Amino acid sequence: MKVLVIGGGGREHALIWGLRRSSSVTEIVAAPGNGGMGGLARCLPVDVNHLEAMVNLVAIERPDLTIIGPEVPLALGLVNALEALGFRVFGPTMEAAQLESSKAFAKAFMQRHAIPTAEYALCTTLDQVREALPRFSVPVVVKASGLAAGKGVVICETHLDAERTAAEMFSGVLLGDVEAEVVLEEFLTGEEVSFFALCDGRHAVAIAAAQDHKRVGEGDTGPNTGGMGAYSTDGLLTPAMQQWILHNVAQKVVDGMTSEGTPFKGILFIGLMMSPRGPMVLEFNTRWGDPETEAIVLRLETDLLDLFHAAIDGTANELTIRLKPGASATVIAASGGYPSKYASGKAISGLETPSDDGVVIFHAGTAVKDGQLVTAGGRVLAVTAEADNLRDALDRIYARLKTISFEGMQYRRDIGHRALQYYADGE
Repeated sequence: MKVLVIGGGGREHALIWGLRRSSSVTEIVAAPGNGGMGGLARCLPVDVNHLEAMVNLVAIERPDLTIIGPEVPLALGLVNALEALGFRVFGPTMEAAQLESSKAFAKAFMQRHAIPTAEYALCTTLDQVREALPRFSVPVVVKASGLAAGKGVVICETHLDAERTAAEMFSGVLLGDVEAEVVLEEFLTGEEVSFFALCDGRHAVAIAAAQDHKRVGEGDTGPNTGGMGAYSTDGLLTPAMQQWILHNVAQKVVDGMTSEGTPFKGILFIGLMMSPRGPMVLEFNTRWGDPETEAIVLRLETDLLDLFHAAIDGTANELTIRLKPGASATVIAASGGYPSKYASGKAISGLETPSDDGVVIFHAGTAVKDGQLVTAGGRVLAVTAEADNLRDALDRIYARLKTISFEGMQYRRDIGHRALQYYADGE
């Protein structure tokens, strides 16, 4: 089977790595791919922000299956366009992808279908922000309604800061693009968890849970990023809690979307706050998360290809998804300055010699220039391992990171710190 994967980040590298383990996959094409995928896939250039270019590429390559990694092609309607041409494609339609592409849509959807989430106000003008703010205690969360690459959420300590942040979103100063809608949201406390479900338009099936680390600085300080690392363990959620989330959130999403005429097929990423009031949905993503996918794929024992087929064919309920017992983690090596301005084109060293430490390095933002592997993004590498326990997985990762270097390289040295403290306390 020939498979085409749209995207060029660490998530797509991890998916391609997983697909290469399937005996049914004979050829993989990555578009656009990156500097580290060459040994696993044939990389072809394409602009993932240009719908026609992606459709033309699929029409030329004619794969048996197309898998869409990033959120932008989903929001542009790539699934709709490819299905209209008769191609087999994994991912939600543009209408179903609104769960991610519009926080305003997602919040209203959750309200309609009694899915637990924080109180909110949707604002389209600064006057509406000023009018709504007194309803919220501080800190208050200000969110860009549209796609913002994981960086459109700002926690504001005062109402004045919230008003200023909203103004910068409306003007385009904060994120580079002008936001037409801004969501004010109640600030929730607790542990954040990412829950992944496979959906086929009728059924939602649990895949795994993980915990992401969004802040750039150790101790969860500094601005939000696309994710500086993640881990997945057996004990992150109890079996009972997994079932609660599956039935009270994931299945409600599937049922609700179908009832509204927009069936959801693909990966539903549920960002949750495990608050004192119970699990509350922070956000939905309508694709594999990044960097959680890098950690989860290492634990996945079920053929990854089977997940894609089951979602498309409506047979997710017949699939048994198995994970290796134990733990896995991934730590992002990022460019200096990320998530603000950073320089690319920095030579990367330390990856030349394969190691036998069980660490897998997924490329998130790399390229090959004049025969040299160089940085080509804010998040550059996702250094990943699985082991019997989280400490062992992280020890392997951090030992490997010491052998890798590029100018300005930064990474967090405390990924998994909450879980490690939990185990140290003997809970």
